[in-house]
Amino acid sequence: MTGKQLKNSILQWAIQGKLVPQDPNDEPASVLLERIREEKERLIKEKKIKRDKNASIIYRGDDNSHYEKFLATGEVKCIDEEIPFEIPCEWKWCRLRDIVCGTNAGKSPNCEKRPKQDREWGVLTTTAIQENEFRPDENKVLPQGYVINPEHCIKYGDILITRAGPVNRTGVACLVDKACDKLILSDKTIRIDYLRNYCNPAFLVLVLNCPDIHNLIMCMTVGMAASQVNVSQSNIQNTLIPFPPLAEQHHIVERVEMLLPIINKFNKTQISLDKLNSLMNDFLKKSILQEAIQGKLVEQCPDEEPASELLNRIKAEKERLIKEKIIKRDKQESIIYKGNDNSYFEKLMDGSEICIDEEVPFDLPESWNWVRLGCLAQLTIGKTPPRGEVQYWTNGCYNWVSISDMTDYGFISKTKEKVSEIAAKSAFGKISPKGALLMSFKLTVGRTSILNIDAYHNEAIITINPFIDDEFALRDYLFWVLPLISIYGDSKDAIKGKTLNSKSLYNLLIPLPLEKPRDFDPFGHAGLPPLATI
Repeated sequence: MTGKQLKNSILQWAIQGKLVPQDPNDEPASVLLERIREEKERLIKEKKIKRDKNASIIYRGDDNSHYEKFLATGEVKCIDEEIPFEIPCEWKWCRLRDIVCGTNAGKSPNCEKRPKQDREWGVLTTTAIQENEFRPDENKVLPQGYVINPEHCIKYGDILITRAGPVNRTGVACLVDKACDKLILSDKTIRIDYLRNYCNPAFLVLVLNCPDIHNLIMCMTVGMAASQVNVSQSNIQNTLIPFPPLAEQHHIVERVEMLLPIINKFNKTQISLDKLNSLMNDFLKKSILQEAIQGKLVEQCPDEEPASELLNRIKAEKERLIKEKIIKRDKQESIIYKGNDNSYFEKLMDGSEICIDEEVPFDLPESWNWVRLGCLAQLTIGKTPPRGEVQYWTNGCYNWVSISDMTDYGFISKTKEKVSEIAAKSAFGKISPKGALLMSFKLTVGRTSILNIDAYHNEAIITINPFIDDEFALRDYLFWVLPLISIYGDSKDAIKGKTLNSKSLYNLLIPLPLEKPRDFDPFGHAGLPPLATI
């Protein structure tokens, strides 16, 4: 359980009457509600508030169902479907409007994007209202000469609630429990005008922020996108809330305030533990892979085919493709071997040999071989059609992969963008098929993913097609190996990060194991079945 989940559970217990024991000597909520109605009648007669035409009384009938009687008309209706949970018999369900005198919103003039200073006036941003926390410093300075409406001024003890904004920021309530000076409400915030001697404001805030009650508010929001929804003042006033005796409201608030520091401490500990676990998992994974690619994870079997035999078969396959004019002869082709002096040498096509000890990051078992990535596979760099050419991006029917579509050691089943038929014909060559291995080599270097769809991709990604790949053996091997090996590549600093080029991609040194690549399984899954199924 997370700290957030624990907090929500405690809030839920609190508003269901399960957090503190019931005291039969407490004044019942029904009596308290009657006193509130009398007080509101007095204020109406004194013309301090207006009569609420929607005022009602909620009660339980002899059939155990919940009914709502509207005082203005006498109309009665069953509201069982609205009741989210059971409450103690001394409690009552009511509408928020029946225990408050009203609500009011503020104004949001055009402001500078800075907080107010000491003698200036400011308007609250919605971020000032956090769940059970008021942040007066979250404000924007009002323009000089702006006429302040006293009704919009924020005072100590106010209950504030957000009425508009992103889904996660709407319907959030807090109590103004800090001294604040020269601050007004925005048009996205609402003040709840409650009767201060008849309810505990901190309890009302707990109720409004409780998941079940908050969900009731969110069901009344309108808006086309999650980034901007809103709820009206009348709907907030219509929110159904559980209302306990006043003495119990105080007891509940005291208990929650006692528990909150413990919950917050638990939450911080939980976050730290989750972060540590994530780091440990990542470190362990990389350590296992590092051991695997150095041939230290499992014992070497002398009866297995050495890596040199696989390289010979790859060379023969490339010769066949050259003769059939499918590929051109690779002028960078080379053979890497270990000399008698224990140094690593690379023999090039022109017969010359160079020592590459400085390039080799670690030693390999005797029957393993170092080989350039370009000697193992065809590398195809993608493209990004000109953004200004609308015909390339409208009516998109071909998947187009960017780095944001990729995940570390993951699969790509959908893309955020697609390109048109025109783009496919004029800007791209052959599409990368389902099952192809992709790797990023700019900004995010060495992220590997396998296509679960046919797709093109941008110029920061390469498709890697091994020349010989029985049962996707080399693909699966490179999938695991490249994220580690790519860090040894000759990368350049770019504006936003590291990047490789076509030459450094080709020259990546790959440790080719003694065992069959399809048997390379650093995490104990025989044959890497999740990959082989793609």
